[in-house]
Amino acid sequence: MQQTVASTAAKASYTNTMPTTLQAPRTAAPKKDPKLANHWKTRPLEELTDADVLAMPDSEYMNDVQMAFFRRKLVQLKQDMHNNAGETTEHLREDTVVVPDPADRATIEEEHALELRTRDRERKLLKKIEQSIARIDAGDYGYCDETGEPIGVGRLLARPTATLSLEAQQRRELKQKMFGD
Repeated sequence: MQQTVASTAAKASYTNTMPTTLQAPRTAAPKKDPKLANHWKTRPLEELTDADVLAMPDSEYMNDVQMAFFRRKLVQLKQDMHNNAGETTEHLREDTVVVPDPADRATIEEEHALELRTRDRERKLLKKIEQSIARIDAGDYGYCDETGEPIGVGRLLARPTATLSLEAQQRRELKQKMFGD
């Protein structure tokens, strides 16, 4: 069944909210670049990239550098969301002009509703970001809530607020699919 979506913002919000079980599984895990294995030791934290962190040896999992890297990433994500919220407020104020055409008015109202739904999702994500920052402060970040196993740098780079390992998340989604919420 094909869905049509009105705008690119709607497409972005639609694809970002799809359940992970419906997305195509990755065929290959991100590869570690052996040239970058010790690169993180000589670079300042501000210059570290995702590839540098991914190339770190497994023995260095969740060391101080990785914790600081993910903290910086989460704080930046939080700041970006706050900036987006301010832009939404300005956008909603600008578009409050009276439009005589009912179709145009309906389009504007639908865009506003979509933007507000997106901000509501971001509000919920802000809570998860705050919890992740608290986990970093407590030293629990990067480890699965259910099993205590490492979540993995690749998964944390893709979803910095992850609290479950990939296997635990798949088990949870399977239970939800079988038994409902």
